[in-house]
Amino acid sequence: MHEHVRPLPSYLVNRFHGWQATAYAENKAWYRRLAEEGQRPRSMVISCCDSRVHVTSIFGADSGEFFIHRNIANLVPPYNPDGDHHGTSAAVEYAVSSLKVAHLIVLGHSQCGGVAGCHAMCTGHAPELEEKTSFVGAWLDLLRPGFERVKEQPEEKQVNALEHEAVVVSLENLITFPFVKAALDSDNMTLHGLWHDIGSGALEQYNPARGAFEQV
Repeated sequence: MHEHVRPLPSYLVNRFHGWQATAYAENKAWYRRLAEEGQRPRSMVISCCDSRVHVTSIFGADSGEFFIHRNIANLVPPYNPDGDHHGTSAAVEYAVSSLKVAHLIVLGHSQCGGVAGCHAMCTGHAPELEEKTSFVGAWLDLLRPGFERVKEQPEEKQVNALEHEAVVVSLENLITFPFVKAALDSDNMTLHGLWHDIGSGALEQYNPARGAFEQV
């Protein structure tokens, strides 16, 4: 392993020093307070790993405000205490049970590569994702119920519809967690589903009464 681990690239080192000399230096007291008093985020955001989805910038959030968990296609598995190494489930449990966040947000987005991969897999165009050795394919299989709900739509609309279904499926799965359901039923937390258009900057939110997404 030692021969593969190298020093940080110089451009990242330079950016760190720039941040340390400006943003950190100007807000040193705030960072020290966060370190000493711990985090008290008001919201948890489950978003995609996609580098184009800049969660804190979208909402103008400061350090300590959001508890963020990212994974491919912003998916949440169903509650399964007998499963193995559920990083997403663990993050949700910690946010809800320990941090007691007031808002739990699932944030999907346009041009999602994970969703496109799921669509290709479910339509038989990505056999490599169906191999047992594919971590990505096994993860994206969580979205198969969403594909079943959009497969009758015109082909050119299916991927966009599946991006929205990735949010809905995650919302449905979140409610299967007993501690999430308890927090919602006691009005200690609210649940939100969002979809962000990277190109236009638009944001849509899920309206369960209509079963549809609406512009924010």
